[in-house]
Amino acid sequence: MKIIRHLTPTGPAYAALQPDGSARAIAGDIYGAPRVTDQVVKPGKLLAPIVPTQILCIGLNYRQHAAESGAKVPERPVLFVKGINTLQNPGDPILIPQHLRSDEVDYECELAVVIGKAGKNIPRAKALEHVLGYTCANDVSARDHQIKLGGGQWCRGKFFDTFAPLGPCLVTPEDIPNPNTLKIATILNGKRVQDWTTSDMIFDVPTIIEYLSGSTTLVPGTVILTGTPQGVGMAAKPTPVWLKPGDTVSIEIEKIGTLTNPVANEV
Repeated sequence: MKIIRHLTPTGPAYAALQPDGSARAIAGDIYGAPRVTDQVVKPGKLLAPIVPTQILCIGLNYRQHAAESGAKVPERPVLFVKGINTLQNPGDPILIPQHLRSDEVDYECELAVVIGKAGKNIPRAKALEHVLGYTCANDVSARDHQIKLGGGQWCRGKFFDTFAPLGPCLVTPEDIPNPNTLKIATILNGKRVQDWTTSDMIFDVPTIIEYLSGSTTLVPGTVILTGTPQGVGMAAKPTPVWLKPGDTVSIEIEKIGTLTNPVANEV
C-alpha cells in the first residue's frame, strides 16, 4: 500500500493511493491500526509522509560510495544523526545556508526506513517486523561543514534546515518484502548522477535495525537513512558538483516513486 500525508482544510491527514489513481482517507493511528475507509479524497498539498521522532543515519554504507570517497569499508554501521528540523516536504525547496554559510551543498539519494513498532535489542531475523514502511530521502550534506569545519564530527554539515526531504509516499512492507533489491537514483537538472541498487549496501536493512536497536529503544516514527551509492557531487570529476539556486534534484527509488525538490538560497 502507498500512503500519502497531505494537507486538508482541517490540517494534515493520511490517505491511501488506489490502483486507479484515486485516494481514500485513512482513519486511526498510523502506528496502531490504521484503516483505509471508503471516503474518496482529493489530496491537497503533499507533505513528508511521516513526521519523524528522530532521524538516524548510516554513513559509508555502499561499497562503491566508500571506494569513491577513498574510505575503508567500515566494520560496523557508521551512525550519525539529523535533527527533526531538517525535515522537508516534497516540492518544497532545499535551502542553501547563507547565515552559517555553505558553498559545498551536496545531494545523496537514500532509502529511508520508518519504524512503526517500538523495539530494543531486535534480532536481525525479526527486524523487518518493526518496519512501518519505506520512502525516498535526500540526505543533503554541506560538505565544507561536514569535513573541514565540523571539528571532526559529521553532524554540523547534515543538520541544517530542509536537509532531509522525505517522500513522496510511504510504501508498506507487503509491497517491498526485500528492501535490498531496489533501484535507486538521483536526477539533477534532468541528468542521472546516481544510478545504482540497494543490493550494494554493506549492511542491509535488517542488520542496520539490529545494530541501531542494540541496548537502544527504537521508537515509532524513527526514520533511518540507510546510506547513498556512488555518484555524489563531492566525488564528481574533474570538479565537484554542488547544489545551487535554481537546481532541481529528484530522488527515485523503485516501487516507491520520485521525490523532487527545487534548490534556493536561505533568506
